[in-house]
Formats: sequence, C-alpha cells, structure tokens
Amino acid sequence: MKPIWIVDDDQSIRFVLEKALLREDLPTRSFTNPREVLAALETATEEDGPQILVSDIRMPGGSGLDLLEKVKQKLPGLPVIIMTAFSDLDSAVSAFQGGAFEYLPKPFDLTKAVELIRRAVEESQREEVAEERMVNAPEMLGQAPAMQDVFRAIGRLSQSNVTVMITGESGSGKELVAKALHKHSTRANGPFVAINTAAIPKDLLESELFGHERGAFTGAQTMRRGRFEQAEGGTLFLDEIGDMPFDLQTRLLRVLSDGHFYRVGGHVAIKANPRVIAATHQDLEQRVKEGVFREDLFHRLNVIRLRLPALRERREDVFMLTRHFLQQSAKQLGVEPKRISDAALQQLSTFSFPGNVRQLENICHWLTVMAPAQVIEPKDLPPEVVGATTDAAKGAAPAETPGDARAASARAESPVMPVVDLASVEPSQAGLPQVAGEQRENASWEAGLELEAQALLASGRSDVWDVLTRRFESKLIQTALLNTRGRRIEAAQKLGIGRNTITRKIQELNLE
Repeated sequence: MKPIWIVDDDQSIRFVLEKALLREDLPTRSFTNPREVLAALETATEEDGPQILVSDIRMPGGSGLDLLEKVKQKLPGLPVIIMTAFSDLDSAVSAFQGGAFEYLPKPFDLTKAVELIRRAVEESQREEVAEERMVNAPEMLGQAPAMQDVFRAIGRLSQSNVTVMITGESGSGKELVAKALHKHSTRANGPFVAINTAAIPKDLLESELFGHERGAFTGAQTMRRGRFEQAEGGTLFLDEIGDMPFDLQTRLLRVLSDGHFYRVGGHVAIKANPRVIAATHQDLEQRVKEGVFREDLFHRLNVIRLRLPALRERREDVFMLTRHFLQQSAKQLGVEPKRISDAALQQLSTFSFPGNVRQLENICHWLTVMAPAQVIEPKDLPPEVVGATTDAAKGAAPAETPGDARAASARAESPVMPVVDLASVEPSQAGLPQVAGEQRENASWEAGLELEAQALLASGRSDVWDVLTRRFESKLIQTALLNTRGRRIEAAQKLGIGRNTITRKIQELNLE
C-alpha cells in the first residue's frame, strides 16, 4: 500500500500521527514543509507516491493551502486532509473550494483523526478502482441483468439492418441505445441523424422529415434536404414516434415500404436507404386501439422490439452511474470531481427516479455545483431525494404484512404514466365493460373502487395498479388543495404527508 504523507513543522504532531497510523498498519512518510513535499512529488513513482496527504496550514516555507493547489494540479484525485488550529477554520473551509477531502481541527482527538484518515484511504482506493473502470467504460453503463440483456441484443443486431423499436420511459436512455446500434452496425461510417417527432410543430415536421423544394411554402427560399436524405447510408432515429401526427404516419409508412418519397412541393420521387430506429415511451398497442396510431405502421416499425428498463428496475447501476456522472459534471465545469459517501449512495439508490437516468445525471450536476464539501454526505443530496426518502421512512408501517410489502413495492416500482381519468372516458374508448350508473351511485367508494378494478382487470390491461393509484392520489391531492384554496403546505399537513412529497406528487401527476 502507498504511504500516507504527513506535512507539519511540529515534530510532536508528526510523531503522534506516525505511531497511531503504524498501529493501524498504515505506512507513513513525513515532511516538515511544503517545499520538501513538492520535491518528493517530482521523483515519486506510482508505487511510493502518496495515498493520502495530511498537511498543516501554517508552516515555515509555505502555506498548506498553496500546497493543496499545487498538489491538485499534479494529482487531482489525491485526497488531501488539512490540519488547522481553530483560528484558521475560515481558511480551512475555503480549502474545500480547492478540493480538500476534509479538515482536521487542532487539537484533535487521535482516534477521530485516524478514523478520518482511514476513511480517506478507503475512499481513495474505491475511487482508484472506479477511475480504472471509467477509463475502459463503454458508451453505455450497466451491470444489472436487464441492461446486460440490452447489451446482448445490441450485439446480436450489430450486423443487421432490421428496423428496431426501442421502448422505455422518458430519460431511460433510448437515444444512447440507438447510437450504440448505429456505432456497432455495418453503417457505422454513415451519418446518425436523430429527430424528436414530438418536439417539432406538425406544420414543420413534414418538411423536417422529407425536405422541401424552393417556393413550396412561404419562407422556403431555397431547396432543403430532409432527415431521410441526410441519413442516407446511415441511421435515422425517430424519437417519440408515438406522438407523430396521423396524416404524417401515412407518408412515413410509404417510405418504409418502398424507400421512395417526395419533398414538400416536389414532383420527383427520391429514393433513400437509411436504417430506421424508432423509440417511444408510450404504449403503441394502446394507441393503435385508440385509433391515433396506424396499425400497419406499428407492425412495420415493430420488427424487433428492444425494451429499455427504468432506472428503478436496475438500482444496482445507480452506484456506477453516479460516480460516472460526477466525473463527467466536474469535467464539464472545470472543477475537482466530488466523491460521494457510501451512506449517500445508499440513500440515493432508494429514490424512485421518475426521470430515470436523465434525472440522476441532473442530480449529479446539481451536487457538483451545490454540495458544500468534496465528499457528498446524505444531508447534501437534493431536497427531492432527501424528502422522498424521509417521507418513505416516516410512512413505513410498523408491522407490515407480506401483502402490504408487495403492494408498496408495486407502487414504488410502477412506471410514471399520464393521468388517466377513466370516469371521464366512455367505456368504448377505454376498452372497459359498461358499469351501470345506478350501481355507482348507490355503492360506497370502496365498492366503486372494486368495480373499477374488476373492469380494468377484465379488459386485460397490465397497469391496473398504476392507473388506480394515480387516480386515487390525484383526486386526494386536488380535493385537499381545493379545501385549502391552493395552499400546498396546509394541504400536505391535512393529508399527513410532507411538503416535499406533495410538491413531488403534483409534478409526477401533472397537477400543476
């Protein structure tokens, strides 16, 4: 193991720390001033370089804060512990901005000092392993079985030009999968062109896809190639295909059928040969039943379906992804990467992540900017994470039956879907059997709930828990807000839930 470097002009401090660390089988090397440390760094090898640097602030021949800055330039990942007298605490706090791991106020308790150094050593070793993995990390990360299935599917599809449909919740990384399919295909040297069909107004989407001729409409000053032409010989990624307008679906079907299309305002058929990969977070079978998505287009796109799991279905990947995103955020912002404690990682992994991997990436970016210390602790996590896990702990029943546990797990694991108010939908539209109005009026709300559940279960749907839970929560929160004239904190108090919980639920249930 590499030694712990101790820098202090006080011989007694060096002696006490050396003896205490040696008793813990931790090798040491001592210095009296920063100049000696910098000189030793110039000649240090990978094996005898420092594992941890423990430095005083005020020493003859240089400041510990200046040493911190210079060491971080050479070894950005090295944990540095700053020792300081209480009068120097302001300086020690500012040391965190320079990337200090922690500070140790003098006079210190020797046991606590050794414990802090031991924690820094463990963190350093863990980060070394993590950094080694990151160097060799692929474009997608995931150790969970569900993600390994995705990787295997990408490998099997690598030599094929077959059309692929990627399904998964928003933020789960569907475009990353599409890029991986392109990168490992025979078309890797061709262009990868992506278009979000839900983000472009209907009037412009046709021109974006197929291009237009000069003068085709007001403002069309020149001829423009569409995405199909731009993706020739490569891959065209159609994101959120479930939101494509119905009339454009007909044109898309024709292109997929014979490979020919016309630019807007054009009269000459153009042939294009991109590989098409589509993605959606919606239930396309249900949209076909509702008559808003063409069944023939669905079958044309749904040659191979690749389901991407939500982050809550692969919680074991939260650890790896968090460290990856913290490194990535630090690099983007030009700052020292922050570390995250095991306790904070554990709490983060229990969060439901309604926004999936994209939300975790945003949280890591927030932590890089907002966390006060170099080591992220549970209290440093964003309010929505702390509030959600705190509320979950408060709301846990003291004596939970196995059935209750399964129900709670089902609700936590249920996918985030738009609110479906079945009471306002005609039975023929919802695909549900008719329930007599007299029955509903005379029955209690529990009996009404039973009827709704029976109807949904009879329809063959697989999201009954999610639909009914969301309806129940939506109605409960709306009623409470009506009672308190929109005052959220008061509504949360009346419902017996936390302020963060009601805010999160309002966002999840689209009740803004």
